[in-house]
Amino acid sequence: MSVSSYLNTTPQLGEGLYLHPSAQVIGDVTVGADCSIWCNTVLRGDVNRIVIGNCTNVQDFAMGHVSHKNDKKPDGSPLIIGDYVTIGHQAMLHGCTIGNECLIGMAAIIMDDVVVQDQVMVGAGSLVPPGKVLESGHLYVGRPAVKVRALTPEEIAYLKYSAEHYVRVKNNYLKDHL
Repeated sequence: MSVSSYLNTTPQLGEGLYLHPSAQVIGDVTVGADCSIWCNTVLRGDVNRIVIGNCTNVQDFAMGHVSHKNDKKPDGSPLIIGDYVTIGHQAMLHGCTIGNECLIGMAAIIMDDVVVQDQVMVGAGSLVPPGKVLESGHLYVGRPAVKVRALTPEEIAYLKYSAEHYVRVKNNYLKDHL
């Protein structure tokens, strides 16, 4: 595993984290408790901050990055991810906000200043252009992503279940590697 400081800022890693040896976490990154960061994932908090809540999993080859602060955007675009979120394989999150109990599908791209409200599912391969707001309780799919329909009660329950499942999986990895 590679945990690297950037400009004297070192990542803050929560209790019970599973960080795969091939993952890289750099700079101003805060990861909550019981999270998992999987194979070849990169979280690069160099020009802004990344904050990840509790019980969130960031799967293989995912990329999390940010946009720098400037005169037009004094706060830039940090990457904020809530609790009980599943970020699928090869997803790219750039300077966006993801609410609680969301599922971001494999290879989805979420651009700067997007706000994904709580309990949203973004389909695999979707592209969410800058500045969009994805409303709570819906499925979004496509390039560009559009609201397809409301999530069923079963799908909403699955959002938290998925994250809890990954907590159990990472706990097994931690047992095997202690």
